[in-house]
Amino acid sequence: MFFYYVSDFRLTLFCFGNIIPNMKSQSNQILFSAVLKLLRPLVRIFLRNNIPYGIFADLAKRVYVSVASEDFGIPGKKQTDSRISIITGLNRKEVRRVKSLPQLTEEGVAILGRYHRAARVISGWVRDAHFSDDFGQPAELPLEGSGPTFSELVKQYSGDIPVRAILDELLRVGSVMQLDNGFIRLKTRAYLPDTDEGDKLGILGIDVRDLVCTIDHNICSDGDRLFQRKVAYDNLPQDVLPLFRGLTAERGQHLLEEMDRWLAKRDRDANPAVEGDGRKRAGIGIYYFEEDYTEEDQP
Repeated sequence: MFFYYVSDFRLTLFCFGNIIPNMKSQSNQILFSAVLKLLRPLVRIFLRNNIPYGIFADLAKRVYVSVASEDFGIPGKKQTDSRISIITGLNRKEVRRVKSLPQLTEEGVAILGRYHRAARVISGWVRDAHFSDDFGQPAELPLEGSGPTFSELVKQYSGDIPVRAILDELLRVGSVMQLDNGFIRLKTRAYLPDTDEGDKLGILGIDVRDLVCTIDHNICSDGDRLFQRKVAYDNLPQDVLPLFRGLTAERGQHLLEEMDRWLAKRDRDANPAVEGDGRKRAGIGIYYFEEDYTEEDQP
């Protein structure tokens, strides 16, 4: 059975409950192509973790219902299941079912908390001269004692989190090492878990979300666009990639540390004397990529 539905001058074909978008709209074609590119690496991660399509579809329904409820309401009116159904294309029974599902955010929130607390400790260690050696580098710190200590660092930059918990976390992800004399040495100048798959997947939800939110803002904005830039070439010999990786790591880390110092002076957690209204979250991210050239990459 086939029938047609006309809305906003767009023609959509319904076939046994499946919606086939009208490809005559140029903007839709561009969006669909972008989504296909976006989903490919995500689906690779899903399949690698034995997550079938049905679960992905159910997760997508959760997000559709949540976004429709929170971001597409009518001011002054309660968002009803009927309106959510119209916006999302899900029937009201399915909307109610999705809204009744248990939340899945607890572990994600825990990972996000660890991420921010550990990152703040490392950031303070890198930029705070009190915890630096005579050469301006992060000093090896005793756990306790007189002078700059790891315990003092943690208490200053992670709030009321136990020192042992932060140390165990940084040891677990390979960011620090404990020397034979008991001192703590910083191994990496960033919180990048290299052992726990769950933490890596948690960061996927944090960092990719930030990038997509920036792109969404720039699509909707008429003038006040956020910084979004990329440089890439598609005919590079393999031999230059190690050099480019090293250059990216060195220059990128330098820029991020500079931005970190600037933000820390204006963040009320790091500097309680800072005044101002509201509470905003802002930052900058840098990422490196490389892959084999394919036909899909042709301009």
